[in-house]
Amino acid sequence: MSNAALLRWVGLVLVVILIALQLKLWVGGGGMAEVDSLRVSVKKQTDENAGLQKRNEALAADVEDLKHGEQATEARARQELGLIKPGETFYQVVEPGAATSAPPPPPPVTAGGQ
Repeated sequence: MSNAALLRWVGLVLVVILIALQLKLWVGGGGMAEVDSLRVSVKKQTDENAGLQKRNEALAADVEDLKHGEQATEARARQELGLIKPGETFYQVVEPGAATSAPPPPPPVTAGGQ
């Protein structure tokens, strides 16, 4: 075999190896398709984490207000529990056609009922 024939065989083997490596890169396990899929997953998780971080910050601020602010505690009690202070009058305004799903707050407590 001459040097030219040997170089052709070496060149052919190198081309086959190159093609095999390219196939593995593009369609094999750990290839570009999987990398793209993982990038999409990471982006989705990053977006979800950002939303959860904002929610956590809002909850932390709410907790801080409830710990140190009497107004925040009172506002939450009024909204969620229907708190009415002695001497206050409760008025409930119902718009026509509006269905209420929550029961009305309890009637005010009179000074003699305590």
